[in-house]
Amino acid sequence: MASGKQRESTGPRWTQTWLGGAASAGVDLGTPGGRLGLPKEGPGSVATYGRRITALLLDLVVGAFVGALFATALHWSPATRSLANTAVFAVMVWLLTATLGTTIGKKLVGLRVVRLDGRPIGFGWALARTLLLLLVVPALIWDRDHRGLHDRAANTIVVRA
Repeated sequence: MASGKQRESTGPRWTQTWLGGAASAGVDLGTPGGRLGLPKEGPGSVATYGRRITALLLDLVVGAFVGALFATALHWSPATRSLANTAVFAVMVWLLTATLGTTIGKKLVGLRVVRLDGRPIGFGWALARTLLLLLVVPALIWDRDHRGLHDRAANTIVVRA
């Protein structure tokens, strides 16, 4: 500077804004589900990652157990058993989500799936959501409201029951 004085900073350095993410730039991301009108805590609030993963693992165990019962009774090969486990899991998730809005695992950890417009999920949207869940990657890409691509495609969100 010509006068020898340093210029006063009016905000964070530009490197701090992109290295630290949106929060360091002063952007208020709010709470998950807040911009969708959902409460911050309690029933109807967005489910945490831990509960969602626990529910998924429980559903996978149930699917594997039922698939193993079929495989043992019908003397299937290991490859067919694996396919049966996946098929049982998929059908279970599809039908239970479409009719009840919850799966066995979600029920055990106190979660449910709801549509953002308040309508029932239905068989079509539940099928689309389940097929994307089976692809794994869409379910791993989450937005700031903790909605995976499978939830965004079906216009659903997983909330606390």
